Amino acid sequence: MHLDPTADLGTHDVLNQPADPGDRDLWRDDPLLRAMLAAGGAPLEGLARYGALLGRAGMRDAARDANRHPPELVLFDSGGRRLDELRFHPAWHRFMQDSIAAGYHSVAWEGGPAGHLTHAAMVYLASQVEPGHCCPLTMTYAAVPVISAAGDLPGDWRAALLSRRYDPAVRPLAAKLGATLGMAMTEKQGGSDVRANTTRAEPDGAAWRLTGHKWFCSAPMSDGFLTLAQTGRGLTCFLVPRWLEEGRNAIRIQRLKDKLGNRSNGSAEIEYQRALAWRIGEEGDGIRTIVEMVHHTRLDTAMAPAGLMRAALREAHHWAACRSAFQRRLIDQPLMRAVLADLVLDWQGCLALGLHVAASFDGRGAEDRAFARIGVALAKYLSNKLCPQVVAEAMEVLGGMGYVEDTPLPMLYREAPLNGIWEGSGNVICLDALRTLAREPLAAEMLAARLDAAKGLEPAYDAALAAHRECWGGGVPEAEARWFAERSALLLAAAVLLAHGDADLAGAFVRTRLGAERGRTPGTIPATLAERILARGFPVAE
Repeated sequence: MHLDPTADLGTHDVLNQPADPGDRDLWRDDPLLRAMLAAGGAPLEGLARYGALLGRAGMRDAARDANRHPPELVLFDSGGRRLDELRFHPAWHRFMQDSIAAGYHSVAWEGGPAGHLTHAAMVYLASQVEPGHCCPLTMTYAAVPVISAAGDLPGDWRAALLSRRYDPAVRPLAAKLGATLGMAMTEKQGGSDVRANTTRAEPDGAAWRLTGHKWFCSAPMSDGFLTLAQTGRGLTCFLVPRWLEEGRNAIRIQRLKDKLGNRSNGSAEIEYQRALAWRIGEEGDGIRTIVEMVHHTRLDTAMAPAGLMRAALREAHHWAACRSAFQRRLIDQPLMRAVLADLVLDWQGCLALGLHVAASFDGRGAEDRAFARIGVALAKYLSNKLCPQVVAEAMEVLGGMGYVEDTPLPMLYREAPLNGIWEGSGNVICLDALRTLAREPLAAEMLAARLDAAKGLEPAYDAALAAHRECWGGGVPEAEARWFAERSALLLAAAVLLAHGDADLAGAFVRTRLGAERGRTPGTIPATLAERILARGFPVAE
């Protein structure tokens, strides 16, 4: 039995407030997502179940609990013996269990059709509700190809990482039902310049011993970490198990990071004090070895912002559709419609671009791999530069209500900058894109082919593509790397929308993002375009 809350409060009646939306279905009310996944040959039944599960009101409550009760670092037991453990709220474990059971971390490697595309959709869906738990699952997903290439590790790490059973227990790998993997790369003195790392590795029989400090360890509660350390031959990649058959490995947690957002998830500074490790790849070849993991984590950092944007827009639309001001519903007021329509274009463009790039990760040919390398950099850059602005504008739609923790907007706002920093900040990503195009002619060729495929569908697109090539046909100065990356990403997003989206949406995206029919701030688009976007119904159905 359900009892409605009391609206008569004695001193006043509660009026003009949107009702609680109750259960939502994140899969059913997202037509572009469903269309692109169907076109990509992804198995839809599992995604439908996952989207419906995440949309339940109880999962929103669990997300709030997980973020209001962050993990606790327990360094010692009552007798003063070291534990170096994290303790999580039950809501965190609920998300981990449900997402692992759905295959968030494993579906890409299980041999089914469109595995990476399906995984990308799960990242997008999960990020809309509780993005913190995505971190350890993304790291686990991305580590699988690195672990799979290492043939002499003790224990079946690949099988443990692909297990759909969540097991947070403190046990060695052989006693676990499933495992997760984190990453510990950056150090204080180098940051993104990992070649400056000073952590040392010394051989110890078939194994190695690591000594050093890591300024940022992603998911320190994991069962192991991929890390970099210096041997006599240079920077080398290692797997460091968290728990050993004989006890705890010598991994000491110094402190948990007091982060702006991503509060449900643990991140730490750690020290290796002659920690046992196993080498992966050749000595001195650490960056080449671990870059495969970085490549796959970048896919997730391109998809997650699209999920954050969608979640924020859903809240904004629900508020605007249910609240009145100045004798009209907010959703019926022309300026509000222009703002919402403009934000829809950012969200849908990033969603379409991210899914298109994800599909190339499933390709087996050299062409697909080459496009994935340049495509994921462009998608990551664009989606992360747009996300904070979209979330902030959605918060403004709710006014003061959007600024308080009773809504998910503050959590989404704190999360919005994260993926732009993780796995390469904006400058790093743009410079990587230039290097890829310069060193890999096939990547440049595949990007050009994808852009050319949309020619003839929209005159404004053809003109923008021609201008783009005229501007940078002779090369891209380093100082213009961001300008080039942004323009390339917008062109690629437009090409995808022209091929897969509806004509009104794609035409409006081209004219406002590639043409001159837009100001610098959201909502500064022609009224006719705004109405064309919203006339067929807001793409976040209530």
